[in-house]
Amino acid sequence: MSVLNDLDNIRALDPGNMYNAIFDLPEQMAAALEIGRKWRTSADDFADIKNIVAVGMGGSAIGADLIRSYLSTVLLVPFQVCRHYSLPEYVDDETLVIVSSYSGNTEETLSAVDDAISRKSMIAAVSTGGMLQEVAEINDIPLAIIPSGLQPRAALGHSFVPVLVFLEKIGLIKNVAEEITAMIEKLKEFRDGLIEDQPVKMNLAKQLAEKMHGKIPIIYTGPALTDVVGIRWKGQICENSKILAFANQFPEFNHNELVGWSEPIEEHKENLVVLMLRDTEDHHQIRQRMNFVRDMLQAREVDVIEIHSKGETALQRTFQLIQLGDFVSYYLAILNEEDPTPVAVIEDLKKFLSGKVAPV
Repeated sequence: MSVLNDLDNIRALDPGNMYNAIFDLPEQMAAALEIGRKWRTSADDFADIKNIVAVGMGGSAIGADLIRSYLSTVLLVPFQVCRHYSLPEYVDDETLVIVSSYSGNTEETLSAVDDAISRKSMIAAVSTGGMLQEVAEINDIPLAIIPSGLQPRAALGHSFVPVLVFLEKIGLIKNVAEEITAMIEKLKEFRDGLIEDQPVKMNLAKQLAEKMHGKIPIIYTGPALTDVVGIRWKGQICENSKILAFANQFPEFNHNELVGWSEPIEEHKENLVVLMLRDTEDHHQIRQRMNFVRDMLQAREVDVIEIHSKGETALQRTFQLIQLGDFVSYYLAILNEEDPTPVAVIEDLKKFLSGKVAPV
């Protein structure tokens, strides 16, 4: 019997209950929608926005990345994600700075929000509390309080949905609540085939995890809807499955990284697996490039797995792929006999930066 069909074994390896956090993504997004509806703000409070900068790190920033990608054909102002202690030089009092820190204590994010305050930027924030809540209350910054108790990477619904609703409330986008509601229902349907009770032969996420087991995943995506999804897959595999993974996107990697697949790769091919995340709205030339690379790698006997998005809208297709990737990373952790929840080395780094421990 496959390890992934042994429910007792799966649960024994998951004392932190990461499975439930992944399973509950649709319900989390529904709760996040209600939180977003409670924003006490309006378009008059955030008028004449010339650009948007979202500030965050790790799991708290990926939601902003997804928003940037999702709204790239809709927003009429530039949107940048900042993962740094300080803001880009152009940020001023006509910039909307959206601050996201799950803990509320992320040092890079707190430094950046101080920078935004000094520049008199328009600011909104999302957090469970911490020092960011204190800063928001002192400076009268609108703050969406989200539930605590999760790993930041498992709180994607809370970092994504309230910000979208906020942008709708201030008049930058329209009809987002309806789209989110429809997407939530689709995610409930999609996950039926991915849950732990579904055996390997009927479970795509378990099948993918078995094909990836023992190999280093390299994830390739298009430059539009799936670009950030590939980064999410990489991050989830690294944090949940406790292995290295890499991601890049078409067409950029065709201009450099592609050459790295030239001969000889004999000594490496058995240790690699390439995942191509494909979308129905990929540009025609992107599809052609994907086909070429797929055929080239398969001719070199490298495992290539093509994964096609499902859904009626861009939002549904984005989160269908994310949901699938989250389940894959979970089952891969089980195959690696790893507890998917802890991220010990990240905690060690935080202690080192605070001067509490010596470097390893």
